[in-house]
Amino acid sequence: MTANGLSDLDLRIASLSVHADDSYAMVSDVAPPLHVSTTYHYNSDPSKLKSAREHDIRIKTDESSFIYSRFGNPVVERVEAVLSAILNGHAVVYSSGLAAYTGSLAYYHPKRLSIGDGYHGCHGVAHIFTRFSGLEEVPLYDDSVSEGDLVHVETPINPTGQSVDLAKAVDFARSRGAKILVDATFAPPPLQDPFEFGVDMVMHSATKYLGGHSDLLAGVLVTKDPTVRDALLRDRGLLGGAPGNFEAWLLLRSLRTFKMRVETQAKNAGKIVAWLDTAIKNKEIPVLTKVYHSSLQTEEFVRKQLKTGLFGPTFSIEVESKDIARAVPSRLKLFHHATSLGGVESLIEWRAMTDASVSETLLRLSIGVEDADDLIADLKAALLSFSEN
Repeated sequence: MTANGLSDLDLRIASLSVHADDSYAMVSDVAPPLHVSTTYHYNSDPSKLKSAREHDIRIKTDESSFIYSRFGNPVVERVEAVLSAILNGHAVVYSSGLAAYTGSLAYYHPKRLSIGDGYHGCHGVAHIFTRFSGLEEVPLYDDSVSEGDLVHVETPINPTGQSVDLAKAVDFARSRGAKILVDATFAPPPLQDPFEFGVDMVMHSATKYLGGHSDLLAGVLVTKDPTVRDALLRDRGLLGGAPGNFEAWLLLRSLRTFKMRVETQAKNAGKIVAWLDTAIKNKEIPVLTKVYHSSLQTEEFVRKQLKTGLFGPTFSIEVESKDIARAVPSRLKLFHHATSLGGVESLIEWRAMTDASVSETLLRLSIGVEDADDLIADLKAALLSFSEN
């Protein structure tokens, strides 16, 4: 997908992140301005005014202008142009990742949701739909899945950072006449592009790597079909899932450095995971029992999905006991003990605080852009401190 005005150029992600919205500029400012208005002047020429019976006010066209910020505004339009270019489809932006997921379930309106491991928040949204519409939640690859149902796959998985076989999931969905949605938050492009495997829709919590600075909430759904995009926009305008003007502006600003951030984070994570894995094998850190990450998986599909050789900046470790897991974050100097992930700063979370489904000995790490050797030294000192008596 190329942006308007750039269709004759074969641009890569780093260039698209900076220039995909150039043609949407309304002023000569190099840095896009923040538009704070909620409402916009109608055309001053009465002959160009159309009634709501003649056009859909929730979808801006080349002939129509902005009307009301719940239906779109200049900053959201620019963000969607950039995201459409770098995510390889038609992007619709939402106020959060879960607002995006709500939008996907509202659009597909499945009788069954075949869902595997992943973010507990998505399971929570599914539970609400179960209450509202009788949606039936079934495991991934369940025999009951049939035409009109939705298969939801998250890969890499939260919180372990391990990958799920997308080709297998797509084959399953197609064989049952179901649609397939992939939450690719943990490995955005250029690390992974689920559309290469024939999925119907891709979701990202833009709060994470696309935002990258722990200062905004946003989500995005991406489709290859412009008619689906229009339907999502119509639903978003009524469900109230549009992002705020300021959050959209922050997201646009963050996208300018997206590729360099996520590649640095992924390289750092790969180096740290390799060190942790070696430390476990050599029994160098007694309290460390397990590390989970896509880079440690041996299945062939992992390298096909994460074909750049970078395996995602988030992973998990297990330690000997609940008490140690709870105490590790307080002994680190360069990691903030906090939830969320994808920011430029490294985070660690005793995951059981926010996710009741995980082991109480598990710690989730989101690696930032700091020096990897400094982060390794910090982790080593903290983990070895439990062996000192």
